[in-house]
Amino acid sequence: MTAFFKATVSALLLLGGAACSSYYEVPIETPLQPKLDVGRFQRILVAGFVAGGTEDVDTNLETARLLRSQLRAESRLEVIDAEVLDLLDIAERQNGDYGDGNGNGNGGDPDAVNGDDWRDDRPDTEDRGDLSEEDLEAFEHIFANVSYWRQLGEEHQNPLIVTGTVHFTPHQRSGMVTREREIYDEFGRRMVAPVRAYRDRSGFVLSPTFIFIDGRSGITLYTERHREEVLYDISHNTPALSSYFELMDRLLPSFLGALADQSVRGTRIMLK
Repeated sequence: MTAFFKATVSALLLLGGAACSSYYEVPIETPLQPKLDVGRFQRILVAGFVAGGTEDVDTNLETARLLRSQLRAESRLEVIDAEVLDLLDIAERQNGDYGDGNGNGNGGDPDAVNGDDWRDDRPDTEDRGDLSEEDLEAFEHIFANVSYWRQLGEEHQNPLIVTGTVHFTPHQRSGMVTREREIYDEFGRRMVAPVRAYRDRSGFVLSPTFIFIDGRSGITLYTERHREEVLYDISHNTPALSSYFELMDRLLPSFLGALADQSVRGTRIMLK
């Protein structure tokens, strides 16, 4: 008898025995390691964000508040209660030239502006509702300003700093969608059938980038980018703030997973 034949017979016997047995579910929990080692940090500062898009929601302030609230509940780190920085304004006033990227030059002064290095093509931040995702990239030089973040870290006892960019904007899309429709057959029985129809839909797109910076050195440790969108029937009048929180709710597990031990819960079928 070949080994393959023996294995096949054993499998069939096992299945046959299982068919005569009962099953039960056992809850299981699989731990996931954090993406970032935060063991050396005791405190965390959600500093603020370079934000743009619709002005219906102050995404800088709302994102900072939401992340602080979640971190207080889910992280062992002490969350620093500090003023949320307007990083878009600070980045606009900073010099875009930071020398060798190690904090050399005048990049450490958030108010320093060198007229020779100032980029005249940089978007105007007075009307932030017109700033696109590409516009925000023009201000990302602030995250490379090592001396600025090191100075900010010294002011708050060298915490882990959370910052980044947030773009939240209205969005529209038209196309075929599937809806459920109640129908009745010739015997009067109710049925639910899928129906495809062309619809105009509107909603929002949220594109945040979370950047984690070592407050002691000013160096970026980890970056995480997301993009989520939600669409509603054009007849629905969904407030922008409600959509913002709906989209952020999808992203929070990944954000928290970068800092804290997470676990995946499920069930396993066991044979009695």
